[in-house]
Amino acid sequence: MIEAAIKPDVHAFFDKRTSSVQYVVTDPGTRHCAIVDAVLDFDEKSGATATFNADQILHYVEANGLKVEWILETHPHADHFSAAHYLQLKTGAATAIGSHIVEVQALWKKLYNWPDFPADGSQWSRLFSAGDRFKIGDMDGFVMFSPGHTLASITYVIGDAAFVHDTMFMPDSGTARTDFPGGSAEQLWQSIEAILALPEETRVFVGHDYQPGGREPLWESTVAEQKSGNTHVSKCKTEAEFVAMRTARDKTLPMPRLILAALQVNISGGRLPQAEANGKRYLKIPLDALGEAKWE
Repeated sequence: MIEAAIKPDVHAFFDKRTSSVQYVVTDPGTRHCAIVDAVLDFDEKSGATATFNADQILHYVEANGLKVEWILETHPHADHFSAAHYLQLKTGAATAIGSHIVEVQALWKKLYNWPDFPADGSQWSRLFSAGDRFKIGDMDGFVMFSPGHTLASITYVIGDAAFVHDTMFMPDSGTARTDFPGGSAEQLWQSIEAILALPEETRVFVGHDYQPGGREPLWESTVAEQKSGNTHVSKCKTEAEFVAMRTARDKTLPMPRLILAALQVNISGGRLPQAEANGKRYLKIPLDALGEAKWE
C-alpha cells in the first residue's frame, strides 16, 4: 500500500555513457534524502575510474541543504560500477540492497573463483526483505521483491514514487532482459504484475533509458501509462506470451560490455579491488564464463 501523504521531490541524473538514471529522493519537509543507484565512472579502454557522477550528486545535495540518510541499490548492476561505497564514505549514510544479494554473491563468487569471498551481504548496512519499511525524514518507504532481471532485484516505493530500475523501462522501450545468471522471464512477468497493481497514479522511475529513435532521455512515467503503453507488457496478455517474447528477444542480445568487470565490484557493495603489492588494483575477468557470445 502506498503512503502518499508526503510526495517526495525526485531529482534525476542521467549518465550518458551507461544510459543510467540516478536519483536523489527528498522529503520536502525535513530535507532528508536518499540516493538511488549511483554510478561510479569507469572507462574500460584505459582502466580509469572516476567519481564524476557521484560528485555531481554530492554537489546537488550540498547546494540544496540536504541530509543523506540512505544510499539505496535496487540490484547488483551489470552495466556500471556502483558508487555506493564512495558515497557512504563521503556522507556517512547507511547503504542498503535486497536480501537476496547473498544468492547473487554465492553465484558470482564461484564464477570469479573467490572461495574466501564473504557472500553474506555484510558489505551493506542493511539488507531489505519484501515488505520491509524504512523512513527518509518523515516519508515512509517500503520494499517490493522484484526478481526476474536478477535474483536480487527490488523496487523501492517511497510516497507516490516507485523506483523499479531494470524491471521496466519507459513505455516505448519495454522491459528488461532476463538472461543473466539467475534471471527468469517468468519471475519478471510476476514482478511487473505486482508493480502494475500499485495505484495508477503512482510515478514510475526507471534505471535506464536507451533513447529509442534518438529522442531525449526520459525516466518518469506512471503505472497507468505503463499498463496502457508499455511496448512489451501491453502486447502480451498472458505470462506465456511474455515469456516467449522475452526469451526470444534475449537470445539476440550481446552481454553488457562491463558485466564481468562490474559484478565483481558491485557484489562488494561498490568497493574496488584491494591494491596488490605494487600499489595497483586489478580486475579479474573469467574467460568463457557466460556461455556463447553474440559476436558484434
